[in-house]
Amino acid sequence: MPEIVLISDPRVTSLPVEECGEPLRDVRGRLRVDGRLADDAGAYAHLREGVLTRLEAAQALLPAGCHIVVVEGYRPPALQRKYFEDYKDELRTAFPGMPPEELHSAASRYVSPIEVAPHTAGAAVDLTLCDDDGVELDMGTAVNDNPEQSGGACYTDAPGIGADARQNRKILAAALEEAGLVNYPTEWWHWSYGDRYWAMTTGAAAAVYGPVGF
Repeated sequence: MPEIVLISDPRVTSLPVEECGEPLRDVRGRLRVDGRLADDAGAYAHLREGVLTRLEAAQALLPAGCHIVVVEGYRPPALQRKYFEDYKDELRTAFPGMPPEELHSAASRYVSPIEVAPHTAGAAVDLTLCDDDGVELDMGTAVNDNPEQSGGACYTDAPGIGADARQNRKILAAALEEAGLVNYPTEWWHWSYGDRYWAMTTGAAAAVYGPVGF
């Protein structure tokens, strides 16, 4: 696999944010949404307008009978921090000799540190594909399977997944990339636009979305 730049890398964290002030919009009624990570306030089903319109454009590029399913969009900062610290605790238990800096970097393969997290900006979305009946397609792992659970199969270009999963990932990536989103390569389901990882990947001078309240 090519080099993977983690979201905790200084090449990402050093990029500035020039907040454009675009509002969060409700995804429900515009795309298919799964409720497995639903919160009472409905924050999970919100994204910046520019992200949502690009997802709609990607949906139009998919083959007939293939649909984007949004699993999680906006994530409140407190929840983001909890996800990161909980996963870091799991790694600390599994690898007790790991130095703190390495532990922080390893945790960022799966959860973004709060200071750079694109979900708290409404700039990132975790998603998958389904058929006309709502049955999820084979993507090789479940959404949110971490590297330890999946044996690394969660990495977008993981070599060990089946042919159907590989093809489905290619179909998903082709549509989303054409629409202007970028993938976090350790998570086939994580795509973003306008955040610092997008800026690093595309060569933009700055991100356009920073942390936003809900």
